[in-house]
Amino acid sequence: MHELGIVFNIIKEVDSIAEQNKVKEVKEVTLEIGEVSGVIPTYLTDCWKWACLHRSKLMKNCELKVIELKAKSFCEDCETAYDTVKHGRKCPNCGSAKTYLITGKETNIKDIKVVYEEEENVNEKSESKTDK
Repeated sequence: MHELGIVFNIIKEVDSIAEQNKVKEVKEVTLEIGEVSGVIPTYLTDCWKWACLHRSKLMKNCELKVIELKAKSFCEDCETAYDTVKHGRKCPNCGSAKTYLITGKETNIKDIKVVYEEEENVNEKSESKTDK
């Protein structure tokens, strides 16, 4: 199950970004997972809660959202894109095998929702200004 290793790498990357930006807590991470990436989204989410709890001080209660990206291929002969999973490597329009994958193999961190350390202080400051 390579999903656990992927989760560990994502947590490491998010923790690094969070620390550089003085984040107090990471609330949610949205991932884009390609349809033919070899990553099984249910395995990924099964590993997520445990790994966040045991591998990160900033992500203890972090929620994971997964967006699946459809696999699309491009035919060099007729210059059209098509659904890779449905048609495979052979172009459904012209029958050519001169095709390549354009999307669907990636694993991307799309979005990270956080709470900043300063947010608590900013709220306190703005409340005290309105009291004057």
